Amino acid sequence: MTDPTAPSPALDENRLIAERRGKLAKLRENGSAYPNDFTPSARAAALHAEYDDLAQEALEAAAVPASVAGRMMLKRVMGKASFATLQDSTGRIQIYLDRGTLGEEPYAAFKQWDIGDIIAVEGTVFKTNKGELSVKATSVRLLAKSLRPLPDKFHGVADTELRYRQRYVDLIMTEDTRRTFEARSKAIASVRRHMTDAGFLEVETPMLHPIPGGAAAKPFATHHNALDMQMFLRIAPELYLKRLIVGGFERVFEINRSFRNEGVSPRHNPEFTMMEFYAAYVDYRWLMDFTEHLIRQAAIDATGSARLTYQGRPLDLGQPFARLTICEAILKYAPEFTQAQLDDAEFVRSELRRRGADIDGPTLAKAGLGALQLALFEETAEAQLWEPTFIIDYPVEVSPLARASDTVPGITERFELFIVGRELANGFSELNDPEDQAERFKAQVAAKDAGDEEAMYYDADYVRALEYGMPPTGGCGIGLDRLVMLLTDNPSIRDVILFPHLRPED
Repeated sequence: MTDPTAPSPALDENRLIAERRGKLAKLRENGSAYPNDFTPSARAAALHAEYDDLAQEALEAAAVPASVAGRMMLKRVMGKASFATLQDSTGRIQIYLDRGTLGEEPYAAFKQWDIGDIIAVEGTVFKTNKGELSVKATSVRLLAKSLRPLPDKFHGVADTELRYRQRYVDLIMTEDTRRTFEARSKAIASVRRHMTDAGFLEVETPMLHPIPGGAAAKPFATHHNALDMQMFLRIAPELYLKRLIVGGFERVFEINRSFRNEGVSPRHNPEFTMMEFYAAYVDYRWLMDFTEHLIRQAAIDATGSARLTYQGRPLDLGQPFARLTICEAILKYAPEFTQAQLDDAEFVRSELRRRGADIDGPTLAKAGLGALQLALFEETAEAQLWEPTFIIDYPVEVSPLARASDTVPGITERFELFIVGRELANGFSELNDPEDQAERFKAQVAAKDAGDEEAMYYDADYVRALEYGMPPTGGCGIGLDRLVMLLTDNPSIRDVILFPHLRPED
């Protein structure tokens, strides 16, 4: 039977915090509670790499000095001797503390320290009788007091929302989380290296735009007080990067933060990271080849292999990426249709209605055959594109910045790359005809006036830039958060963003 007078877990935590604050108060009485005069000479991973294979006797004879610092994650007090486990940014190392070596006062102080405290240890490297590499402490100090107890060591941070909201605790407790963000860093470094090796210039473009452009998305609006004007957080850097192509930089890229005022889901975060790049004198076929090589190399650099497992299914980025048109993909993954049916706008419209698509909304109400086919592709084939697949030849009406095909009316030289059923990249031969671009912008304005919140604005300065002449150009954007999801086998974009957006705490 539950004791109604027993304290709740929250009260227990409050009691522990109060006890730790009391310990901190005593530390303050005795001098600096948060010293900043210690720099470790070694890291846990480096010690293991150098000495794990050395015999116990050889290590003892060498008497290797080492100073380490980190968070105390385990503590076993056994009378005159104790063990502790220290965690730094590279891993964990065991510490052996002997009262005779340390002295009565330092050893007594150590016994009062708590799990989570940041401590510094100086000593020598040795191996225990069980063969575990350790540091035998000759001195030990408290560098920072942890006032809040860590989560249960056996369960880690089990609450998903807590992991996202208090990522610092998740990183302390969960090795997989640390590995995810280390892999993210390696992947982005690989992308950057791939671009610079290919002769691209890394640039920075504005994050505050007077006119949002470069993508079909709803922007965040803000106000610039000094200029007394409305501005928008960028939804994409595209139009500024292409202005640089006009200016004479023939290869540019930007690893950038963009913002879209849209829904939150396992695939979407309002603030996200992408990489856009533009190259003069190339077309969308070159872009597909380049993008394929870049993603394959990022996988190898981040994980050691182009062969991955994602959510229990194998995925091979080492094989050539497939290329299908929108209709080819529908016919492959929804073989109940025929080409004749896909060429019939009324049939496609009725099929979309049967599947619950909003065909009377602002996006599809006046859509042509190409846009209707795209909508059916999204309903039938997109989620089935597990292996890397470029979907090519998008209709003009949904590609306002892409160059129209010279041979096939109504389509553009555009692709989207899908892997594990979601879009990872979008690229095309750029529209560099200023008069055509102006007309496309006008069509977007009409769509916006009709209620399409994601339609683009008319950007007169960008049209003016094109009027100075932009060489034939290809450009592509790659969602780096989604790439990292793929490489780290994470199902949600929140798992690969250190601090994802959440509703306020109650």
